[in-house]
Amino acid sequence: MNRIIPIAVVAIVAAGAAAWWSDAPAKLGWNWQQQQEFVLYGNVDIRQVSLGFRVNGKLSEVLVDEGDVLKSGTVLARLDAEPYDYAVRSAEANVAALRATLDKLKAGPRQTEIAQARASYEERLADLENANLAYDRAKQLRPQGNISEANMEQAAAARAMAAARADSANQALKLLEEGSRAEDIAAAEAQLKAAEATLATARTSLGDTELRAPNDGVILSRVHEPGSIVAPTDPVFVLSLTEPVWVRAYIAEPDLGRIHPGMKVKATSDTKPDEAYDGTIGFISPVAEFTPKSVETPELRTDLVYRLRVTIDKPGPDLRQGMPVTLHFPTLQAAEK
Repeated sequence: MNRIIPIAVVAIVAAGAAAWWSDAPAKLGWNWQQQQEFVLYGNVDIRQVSLGFRVNGKLSEVLVDEGDVLKSGTVLARLDAEPYDYAVRSAEANVAALRATLDKLKAGPRQTEIAQARASYEERLADLENANLAYDRAKQLRPQGNISEANMEQAAAARAMAAARADSANQALKLLEEGSRAEDIAAAEAQLKAAEATLATARTSLGDTELRAPNDGVILSRVHEPGSIVAPTDPVFVLSLTEPVWVRAYIAEPDLGRIHPGMKVKATSDTKPDEAYDGTIGFISPVAEFTPKSVETPELRTDLVYRLRVTIDKPGPDLRQGMPVTLHFPTLQAAEK
């Protein structure tokens, strides 16, 4: 009986200790879920775009200023468009002239032109007939000595000239009746296409005298003022894009197995630590590099790490360029599910 009591006491104490230990994390403020959470530190990375004109000219209007929030397609500035407008008008006139020439070639000669050529040919035939008669008379009179040798030669020359004129008129009539050559039409079509391309270029240049925002964003800097002469290489504005917003972070090689592209991540900032942004791992560098100075974990400062990029799904205005951000990755249990 004396042995049974100590055994029972030991069993009761052991059960109590087990119950206390199982509830110890909650009593001590521990969170096993938090202990298994994987955290990285990085910085917000927002793309900036230097905006300028594709053509040169004098800046006539600047419509936005630093700090302005813009929508995609907003007109930011304009160049003096007068020279480019003249170029468009000149190109349009050239296209119209070449198109008229092509239409004329395709239509061929008018009936009145053919009739005129036929009348001219018949006239030449009549001249040839008269020349033949004059030559025949001279040929008959020459043996009796009624005309000189010079007159005989003159009649022969007149007949030859009339025959040549008649042949020329005949060929001209045939050309009109056959119409335009296919090669001439093809050449006219090619010239028209070249002129149309020149017109399209002129219109594009005219459109490029307006500078528009390529995306939603905020103007960071305004470089030029109205009256400035700008070249295509001169930036006029610097635009910070609203989206996409990324977080650039670095991970050590032993931890690469914890993450993968497409993995969902929570991101928090020191400004609003209680508000988490949803993000997705979009890129993990295949090349190792030395830990950059911006990495904030002391353990990694002498190690080789891999750069990764997390895209924030719906970024807010409080996420700014270079801001430190904490990335919270799923727990092991959540990752397994």
